[in-house]
Amino acid sequence: MAITEAVENYLETILILSKKQPDVHAIDICSYLGYSRPTVSIVLKKMKEEKLVCVDSDNHITLTEKGRSVAERIYDRHTVLSEFFMFLGASKDNAVEDACKIEHDLSDETYSLLKEHYFKLRGEKEK
Repeated sequence: MAITEAVENYLETILILSKKQPDVHAIDICSYLGYSRPTVSIVLKKMKEEKLVCVDSDNHITLTEKGRSVAERIYDRHTVLSEFFMFLGASKDNAVEDACKIEHDLSDETYSLLKEHYFKLRGEKEK
């Protein structure tokens, strides 16, 4: 299973939810993403097979090291791009929506340069 945009979104969602609550379940992912339970179950099964997530006997979902690495990469992109677009004057809603659209497709090189430039403009060191 390739790590597609959809898989990146699931992993990012699990990361975000795990920061907000002690346990993440499939129903939490359904609610957050607005997907049906069967759809989420199919993707979770594939992600489990690819060792991106673990599901314990109580159906708590956690990220593996591999899954966490992907999730943190996408979450960093989402956060920085959203902040940068708001810094430029975009509304929060538009900034977040636009960040979601490009966070998966931007090359590592371009993202690195954009992030570096953004923090220079703010007079800060990169996070």
